[in-house]
Amino acid sequence: MLTLKNAQEGKEYIIQSIETDDEELDAFLFSLGCYSGEPITVISRRKCSCVVSIKDGRYSIDSQLADAIVVE
Repeated sequence: MLTLKNAQEGKEYIIQSIETDDEELDAFLFSLGCYSGEPITVISRRKCSCVVSIKDGRYSIDSQLADAIVVE
């Protein structure tokens, strides 16, 4: 199981699932366009976060959240 936390920078992945029990977090990610079947790219990594590109936007997400996004 590959998550965004372990994904390679600059490579486009397809979101397979979001592994979280938090409904608010799920709704927030959905509002960003982060849901199953959508392409996502890790632009860069920092110590506790990573910058991702989803649709036409760039977002900084923490490593805990990146670990909940399963990609293929």
